[in-house]
Amino acid sequence: MPHDHAHEHLHEPQPGGIVADASVRLARVSDAPAVGLVQAAVWRESYADVLPAEVLRQFEGPAFARVWRDSLASAPTPQHRLLVACAGEQVVGFVAVGPSADPDGAGTSGEVLAMGVHPEARGAGHGSRLLNAAVDTLRGGGFGRMVIWLLQEDEGGREFLLASGLAPDGAWRDRVVDADGGTVREVRLVADLGAP
Repeated sequence: MPHDHAHEHLHEPQPGGIVADASVRLARVSDAPAVGLVQAAVWRESYADVLPAEVLRQFEGPAFARVWRDSLASAPTPQHRLLVACAGEQVVGFVAVGPSADPDGAGTSGEVLAMGVHPEARGAGHGSRLLNAAVDTLRGGGFGRMVIWLLQEDEGGREFLLASGLAPDGAWRDRVVDADGGTVREVRLVADLGAP
């Protein structure tokens, strides 16, 4: 039927190229193997210059996957959540959140317990989407403050978190990382999430 208005060409590519199918969602138990592989890749890279080779060799996807599978099947608390970043259907990143165990934040602070984006998937916004989802999840859980413990030597992670609005509060801790009692220093970054 003839008419006098123009049609939009919805099926033609838009200027700027193709937009990736990227999302963040709650993890399922079936995501545990993929999360384990991502965590192994991220931790091997992050700790390469600070941990002995024998410790780095223990960072294997299946070992991490077992822990995530157990945690997803039976979370430590109702406020613990694991979120995954996806490129299409592929899990490329993760963030785990829950109540902070820090004595000065009990009940009021939520913590990013672990976070990472696979090295081959960086630069596509997955880290920012994960951090935003972590903020929303913690705020929704009634927390007024978010804390993240970061390896002191992780300059890239620190730069990303500072640019995202977190700031160091002066707290630090030494974490034992091997059977010989070797430690790595972690520093704490915090952000106010508003009143719970």
